[in-house]
Amino acid sequence: MSQTKHIIIIGAGPGGLCAGMLLSQRGFKVSVFDSHDEVGGRNRPIHLGQYTFDTGPTFLLMKHVLDEMFTLCGKQSEDYLEFIKLDPMYRLQFSDRQLNVYSDKPLMRDELARVFPEGCNGYDAFLTKEAKRFASLYPCIKRDYSSLTSFLSLDLLRALPQLALTHSVFSNLGQYFNEAQLRLVFSFQSKYLGMSPWQCPALFTMLSYLEHEYGIYHVKGGLNQISAAMAKVITEQGGAIHTGQPVAALELNGKTVTGVKLADGKIIQADAVVINADFAHAMSQLVKPNALKRYKPEKLANLEYSCSTFMLYLALDKCYDSAHHTIVFAEDYTTNINNIFHFRLPGDDFSFYVQNASVSDASLAPPGCSGLYVLVPMPNNNSGLAWDELCANQRERVLDALASRLGLTDIRAHIVAEKIITPNDWQASEHVYKGATFSLSHKFSQLLYWRPHNRFEELNQCYLVGGGTHPGSGLPTIYESAHISAKLLCRDFNVDFAVSA
Repeated sequence: MSQTKHIIIIGAGPGGLCAGMLLSQRGFKVSVFDSHDEVGGRNRPIHLGQYTFDTGPTFLLMKHVLDEMFTLCGKQSEDYLEFIKLDPMYRLQFSDRQLNVYSDKPLMRDELARVFPEGCNGYDAFLTKEAKRFASLYPCIKRDYSSLTSFLSLDLLRALPQLALTHSVFSNLGQYFNEAQLRLVFSFQSKYLGMSPWQCPALFTMLSYLEHEYGIYHVKGGLNQISAAMAKVITEQGGAIHTGQPVAALELNGKTVTGVKLADGKIIQADAVVINADFAHAMSQLVKPNALKRYKPEKLANLEYSCSTFMLYLALDKCYDSAHHTIVFAEDYTTNINNIFHFRLPGDDFSFYVQNASVSDASLAPPGCSGLYVLVPMPNNNSGLAWDELCANQRERVLDALASRLGLTDIRAHIVAEKIITPNDWQASEHVYKGATFSLSHKFSQLLYWRPHNRFEELNQCYLVGGGTHPGSGLPTIYESAHISAKLLCRDFNVDFAVSA
């Protein structure tokens, strides 16, 4: 039956490509449409001459989830991608100290003992208790929450005590560590969700645990190669990828999606549509306002969104001896967080992240050269900041910070090409609602059943994948969203998901 069913996927981002890979393997006719010339969405490459950068994600966490997606298609990820495990995983730079963070546990204990007066006393308790939390919660993350009856599952009922509903990630870490900076070592990962560690629900403490348990990987050529590999699998399985072909609107018959209208006016019919575009952008731009109730434009505007980012991609004619990943904390981290999430200001003292991937992967730049990827968390566009006016000044402040905090004092003299993405650019060019790079906030009232459903609740024959649906942002969870939605779609069309290759 699946061979007669046409599935259109809007957006060739990680979620859309993963769904396309799973569905095409099960015999569906899959057509993926994307406005960009290369696949990947925010996971696609940026090319500056002979230099290659990842647009967005640079950490591959929970590699086994990616491996599973290929296995579900009868493939092996290693046949398509070359993985490089990083250890140390990254370097953390405070104003008064720095440490390397290892997935090798003896090395991590030694490093904590070296850097913090408190030492590594709470580290083993952290690993043990957060392992139990993860074991309880992960089966719940993999479930569909299209109805309230989902909460009656035995898995979720057993996991409820692990949610620590009255705690944030930062306060939850107080049971293991006393020093504020030591807690930040295990809580800055809230930024992966675009949230403050003081607001991010305690259940997400497992993000740091997952790094320490499973490690962090780089992919040769950049993480953008994952999307390229998924696109290859789709075409190998008979699917079609249409780049440079933006979708202008959903075609509706009442509340049922019947296909899409392309920007050139062409209408393509489908039996179901999977939306991988940024959720709020899609609902505000691809659907007529009167077609939705819960997510009509004025209600979308009132939801809570993640922070944004200021991005600087620097092609350099020099190599720097710095870590593959470095996170630099503002001298006053609390004020920095408040500026982003409460006062909606750039702030003079800011945290930033630098990827110097050329130290691990020489394929990303010409010989003797390198590329630096710099990310600075910023308020989303609810701030009203005039980025056209602020951009040049922010660039100078970032270059100054690279010099003062990381010792790259001559960096301006070695820039041969560069690209900047501001919060405005995320919204205007990348079609990210409010420039909120990590989509909807992950507060409790926007999780599980209260997050837009994988089988979209407002339209028939419409499914969602990506950071704006369950389970949320981050590559592993986006792949899980595709897994969940593909299983739902197979169930709805009476197709056995467990088809073998």
